[in-house]
Amino acid sequence: MRGTIRRIPLRRRLVADLMWASEGVPLITYQRRLGLAPLAQARARLTSPPGFAAIIAKAFALVAREQPVLRTLVMDFPWSHFYELPRCVGVIAIARQIDGEDCVLAQKVVAPDELSLACVDGLIREAQSAPVEEVPMFRKMMRISALPWPLRRFIWWGGLSLARQRANYFGSFGLSSVSAIGAGDLYPISPGPYMLSFGRLDEDGGLDMVIRFDHRLIDAAPIARIMTRLEQVLNTAITSELQAMQRGPAAAKPPVRAVGA
Repeated sequence: MRGTIRRIPLRRRLVADLMWASEGVPLITYQRRLGLAPLAQARARLTSPPGFAAIIAKAFALVAREQPVLRTLVMDFPWSHFYELPRCVGVIAIARQIDGEDCVLAQKVVAPDELSLACVDGLIREAQSAPVEEVPMFRKMMRISALPWPLRRFIWWGGLSLARQRANYFGSFGLSSVSAIGAGDLYPISPGPYMLSFGRLDEDGGLDMVIRFDHRLIDAAPIARIMTRLEQVLNTAITSELQAMQRGPAAAKPPVRAVGA
């Protein structure tokens, strides 16, 4: 059958490069249903509550503050070793439609545990609506995607092989979800050591949570304990901040950092 040759758009080229970079990471999946009734009640009282991407990102970063393994990268160059970061770097998948075409881009948030929920949410919402060229992470990745294949592979290799650059490009954890569109499980892959995904919050406060982790770095039993701790943080520290947001801006923690460029 005779078809039509079409050029691969830059945005699909970016996803193809990301899938190539993710091939060597042996991700194992752990899924659990979290009970988040206190958080759900506090969030429901807000007129404009922060999205769950911001909530999960900050909660995971708070747990990672206690657990260095959650901000550790697995490196293979120039020899196999672990590289521990002083702070978390979250990479949030952002669904966009550009020129009538659906695509996924990534927003980087440095140390979400040091930011207010409103700030983390604002960074994510800005990435969802701002022009692509005005978001530093988007602009950087699109410029790389416009390069010829050999140069792209060399830059991606550097981003994967140099520890500091790997944190800058891929973060210490990723977050992707389609819960805003409808129910369903998502098991994404990533070059990073941890990839989080979540479903829709039920009326009883139940939330299905998925974490994919690099088995070279951590085992399933510690991940199960980390998920328990994540549930506790969501129902305590994050719930308290949501309650403070209800009382007014003066009671909430002010933003202290912006997104990493």
